[in-house]
Amino acid sequence: MIIKVCGMKYADNIRALDQLKPDMTGFIFHHTSPRYVEKVPEYMPSSSLRIGVFVNSDTDYILYKVSEFGLNLVQLHGNESPEQCRAIRSKGIDIIKTFSLKAADADTLTAPYDGLCRYYLFDTPCAAYGGSGKTFDWTLTQSYHGNTPFLLSGGIRPESLEQISSFRHPSFAGIDINSGFETAPGLKDIEAIAEFIKRLRTL
Repeated sequence: MIIKVCGMKYADNIRALDQLKPDMTGFIFHHTSPRYVEKVPEYMPSSSLRIGVFVNSDTDYILYKVSEFGLNLVQLHGNESPEQCRAIRSKGIDIIKTFSLKAADADTLTAPYDGLCRYYLFDTPCAAYGGSGKTFDWTLTQSYHGNTPFLLSGGIRPESLEQISSFRHPSFAGIDINSGFETAPGLKDIEAIAEFIKRLRTL
């Protein structure tokens, strides 16, 4: 199971997380987010893929941040079009496209992006971009029948292990954790993540 830890910001916190070897480490480039990363931290992860999270950003800005931060994938968390995804893919950059599910319409939402993304990410609908910290109804993912694997996000906390272990979908690839493991915005509770990863990898 893929484990993505998103919203990283501080060098010492990133270094400590890197020792746990999550599969992906996420950095948010949305200016209004409290986890917005303005400049490259003094320490960047070496044991996981570096993911840049963008919300309705220009392609040129995305490509600039890919180069500046040495990103391995970009996560598009807004209303980015299939055409923009195609333009980014043409530069050899893989994409995670986020979809907020509020109804059983996952196939309809994702269909225009077939073949353009390495992963999808299903998250909780909310007024602001970047997630609400609330868990959505995971049964809505049963309306998805595509071939692109997906990650689950939204309100995942240490106590979510039982829910994760009982979740079943042929395209389920992993989880994305963020605010449920924080002591402050952008500052992760490394001990809680370590215990969570240890238990999750035994499922």
